[in-house]
Amino acid sequence: MKQILFATGNPSKAKRFSKGLYEKGIEVITPNDIDKEVKIEENGKNAIENALIKARAYSKTVNIPVFAMDDNLYLENVPEEKQPGMYVRRVNGKRLSDNEMIEHYLKLVKEYGINGKLTCKWVYGMAVINNGKESTYTWSKEDFYMVDKPSNKINPGYPLNTISINKKLNKYFTDITDEDKEKVQEDESDVVDFIASNI
Repeated sequence: MKQILFATGNPSKAKRFSKGLYEKGIEVITPNDIDKEVKIEENGKNAIENALIKARAYSKTVNIPVFAMDDNLYLENVPEEKQPGMYVRRVNGKRLSDNEMIEHYLKLVKEYGINGKLTCKWVYGMAVINNGKESTYTWSKEDFYMVDKPSNKINPGYPLNTISINKKLNKYFTDITDEDKEKVQEDESDVVDFIASNI
């Protein structure tokens, strides 16, 4: 079985493509599995550039293909200078705590939302490096709402789930069950195919 390194320290992110790639004969490992941590300054201008920065840094340390991803958040009707983009947790140079994030985004919903709702979308960038060859891919997920009334739950590390609602289910992300996830699971087979075809 081939191996590929997913350049992420986030354990829940690490599982994201594992099943699909495993079915194609590719095992996903992470820096934690090989006890390698590389200090990276993510200073790209967009998700693709940041994904390339991470993939390049790790590809120098291992002899197997590497992939990395990054994401940007876009909010409808919000002026360019207030768009989070890549800096979802960093505002005016300050890294926000979970509670500070909820507060910051609630203010944006109240200021720019329509009827207490703001339409939002995640845009992803991915880079695969195999034997020095770099390949990139970008895609976006279905849009969702941020709302001005928080749920009474917080998912540690994912504070925006507290004020975000899945449009199809009309439920806060904090209240979505595993059963719900099955119903609305997005097909990311195109991303799996992109990774597999480049190693």
